[in-house]
Amino acid sequence: MKILVTGAAGFIGFHTSQALLAAGHEVMGIDNLNTYYDPRLKQARLDQLLPHENFQFHKLDLADTEAVHAVTLPWKPDAICHLAAQAGVRYSIEAPFAYARSNLLGHLTILELARGLGDGLRHLVYASSSSVYGEQAEVPFSEESASEAPESLYAATKRADELMSASYTNLYGIPATGLRFFTVYGPWGRPDMAYWLFAERMMRGDPIKVFNHGEMERDFTYIDDIVEPLQRMVVDAPARGRHEVYNIGGSSPEKLMDMISTLERAFGIEAEKEMLPMQPGDVTRTYANVDKLVRDYDYRPGISLEHGLTQFATWFREWNQQS
Repeated sequence: MKILVTGAAGFIGFHTSQALLAAGHEVMGIDNLNTYYDPRLKQARLDQLLPHENFQFHKLDLADTEAVHAVTLPWKPDAICHLAAQAGVRYSIEAPFAYARSNLLGHLTILELARGLGDGLRHLVYASSSSVYGEQAEVPFSEESASEAPESLYAATKRADELMSASYTNLYGIPATGLRFFTVYGPWGRPDMAYWLFAERMMRGDPIKVFNHGEMERDFTYIDDIVEPLQRMVVDAPARGRHEVYNIGGSSPEKLMDMISTLERAFGIEAEKEMLPMQPGDVTRTYANVDKLVRDYDYRPGISLEHGLTQFATWFREWNQQS
């Protein structure tokens, strides 16, 4: 198949592109390589993909609708894996319009592309986020849980993407699937994520910043447990007029302090901890109910936090030596 992957130089987009290429598909990657975090990391991911004969890349901003459509519509992808977005909960306080541009206008660009492809498009899969749930009293979070009280602008844009997608499915029959990712981590990850920030400070001998005095839980999900079902879903061909949203997570939340202990073992370093209050826009816990994904796609996450962080630590040391 011919598959468009947006955010191809991003963490999940890079790993997904690798998996799709390994399975024999043609991949067109799009990314704007912005400076939200070190573009050298994005370029290094891209450098892993560019030698592949079935991969092509276009540096484009999804908010530039005409430029994106000029490249993608003639190529006529069979499926779209839309993973590009302005990420980060806290950054949305500093740069709200970046989220409107990337996550709303950029998403609309992809929906209009899907509309233009008509019956030739087998499936649109797009990234949502566990952030849409906000602060929930009951766990685990199921797709039917309330998602109308986001704690951050980032979360609000992701919920808006789901609603926009549902409307395009209703109007134009686009077969679409949204995935609510739960704290994805692993090699080639994102430098703004807590596990990366902790690792960086630990290796420098600096104290790590532990928010809410460590009273938080996260449903950490190793990248391989994301990519395996994601690549199967992208090549699926649901019925036209079908829009579904799925949780995709490890469904095994870990206390933040336990995660820190696991990371300390992986690096062989005991971290000095600076205990701080909760940050604006954050939530105390996430926990995915994945019954729906198990039912429809036989989802089986199986990589423990211990193993996953050990894999990350090995890669992280190598990355730091190279960079």
